[in-house]
Parts: sequence; C-alpha cells; structure tokens
Amino acid sequence: MSDVIAAPLTAKDFATDQEVRWCPGCGDYSILAQVQKVMPTLGIPRENVVIISGIGCSSRFPYYMNTYGMHSIHGRATAIASGLKASRPELSVWIVTGDGDSLSIGGNHTIHLLRRNFDVNVLMFNNQIYGLTKGQYSPTSEENKVTKSTPMGSIDHPFNPLALAMGADASFVARTMDRDPKHLQAMLLRANQHKGASFLEIYQNCNIFNDGAFEIFTEKGSKPVETLFVENGKPLTFGAAGEKGLRLDGFTPKVVDLSEGFSTDDLWVHDETDIYKAQILTRIFDDPRSEGHLPRPFGVFYAKERACYEDMMAMQLEEAKSRKTADLDALLRGKEVWTIG
Repeated sequence: MSDVIAAPLTAKDFATDQEVRWCPGCGDYSILAQVQKVMPTLGIPRENVVIISGIGCSSRFPYYMNTYGMHSIHGRATAIASGLKASRPELSVWIVTGDGDSLSIGGNHTIHLLRRNFDVNVLMFNNQIYGLTKGQYSPTSEENKVTKSTPMGSIDHPFNPLALAMGADASFVARTMDRDPKHLQAMLLRANQHKGASFLEIYQNCNIFNDGAFEIFTEKGSKPVETLFVENGKPLTFGAAGEKGLRLDGFTPKVVDLSEGFSTDDLWVHDETDIYKAQILTRIFDDPRSEGHLPRPFGVFYAKERACYEDMMAMQLEEAKSRKTADLDALLRGKEVWTIG
C-alpha cells in the first residue's frame, strides 16, 4: 500500500473558525492575513508553531491562528515564550504584542528576551495608542498627544522601539507596516530565517483611536518621499523615481539629489551586519512635520547571528550531567561538608 502524501498547507489551514473581533478597518486584519499567507511557506507543521500574546487588541491573535497558542498576561508574553523555548527548543515560537504591552508593563521582559537571544520572533504592533482600553496615550505616542488620559497633551518623551531593541543587543531589528503587504511578508520571512531573537516593529493603524498616525508613510502621494526602504548591499535611495538618496557626512546622514551632481556611488550602501550604521538608521526618527526631516527607514536594520540562549543552556546542562556522579548522597552534601571530631 503506497503512502498517502499530505496536501500542501494553505493560508486557510492557518485560519480558525473563530469570529475575528477587531474593529472594522483595523490594521490587525492585514497583519493576520500576511502571517497566514507566510506560514504555509515555512515548511513547519502547524503543531510545531506556537503564537504567544500578552494583553491588548493585537493579543487576540492566538484565537485566529490554527496553531498552538496562549493568550497570556499583560506584558509577560516574552517571559512565557522564553520558558517555552527553553523547554521545547524545536518549536517555532512567535510573540505577538503591542506597543503598550511590550514597552510599558512588559518593557523589562522585552529587553531581557532580546539580550538573552532566544530563537523566537517578536511581532510588535505599534499604533502609538492604547486601543483595547479605549484610547489612552502609550509609550510610543508622540509628545503633546491629546488623549483621554492626557487632555492637555502628553509630556512624556516617546520610546523609539528599534533604538531600544538595538540598545538591548537584539540580533535582528526590522520595521515594516500593515499597509504594505508584500514588504510585510518579506520581513516575516526574514524574521523566521534569523537564528535568534528577531524584533519586527509593524506600524499598525488604529482607525478608531489614532487614525492616520502613519498615513504620511503609507499613502501613495507621500510614501515615495517619506519612506526609505533599505536593502542589504544596496545604496539608500528614495523618491518617486529613486532620484534622492542618503549619504553620510561623518556620522550624519544627509539627503542628496541624484540630479544635482551626485551618483549612487556617493550614497550610503546598507550593510545590515554593521552595528554602528544600524544605530544611526534607528535614530532616523524625525517628526515628519518638521522642516528638513529625513525619510523614515523600513526594512532590516541589523541582522547578526550569535549564540542562542536555549542552545547554550542545553550545552551547559549536558556538561553538568557529565561532571556529576550518580551518588545522590554526595550531591546533596556538596563540597561544603565539615567533619566534627
């Protein structure tokens, strides 16, 4: 009797029968659709995929993915994912979180996950607002943001999520957006390919409480001149016809016009393994309303493999086992033993 060959998985195989309960028009729908499209291409059995979330609108994600998952507690998805990866390193673990969940109550857990470098994927939905609790300002809200909790405008200075990730020594740092499905899919694939903790910030529109927060980066009229899509080994160009570019004046990025005596040879060539230039890229975070501002970068800023926590832990455990005897009494006594005469 011949073996039955299983049919290839499709996006529908990763969708559940649960009603998707986000507000109509929410950017989360696009992100969910792209994740479901990418998953079948990874070649990972559904039973080996785990989606772990915290609390927030984005954190409903596990209900809508036909994989294993956990809707955990506020800010602690990273801690729970760390424990799972340590005990089951063969699993593909995805953390879905929001800017409030991962950078406020969960900020401490986020930075320690990144520095430890567990082989997991962090999808951080950034809408610069608290959506689930109805519109308070968040750690990424811009200064002077008027919300229900800041009626006179926020006086907080916002986090720059990718700069924070670089500061925590993340081994993979990238940015994409909900309204560019092809780019989002490409970044999900790159995050999955990376061996280590991948931190992917996704600009996500909350059309109820913060509509249009990223409109200047997503709309056809403004996107070409306001966004800079970086690709490894390629010069940093932007504009409707690629007529503008970035060059480095020392450590300072400057915009140049390629029709005014400059060529692509004069431009900054992106190297995603260069940690120093990656930090400069993350700091290109100008207010798009300010005069002379730089375009906002998207793509993989930094990718460098280093040892993963779970692998080092497994090696340490094996070494410990090889050194220990099977004498339980001796193990309990340890080295600190006194004989009283």
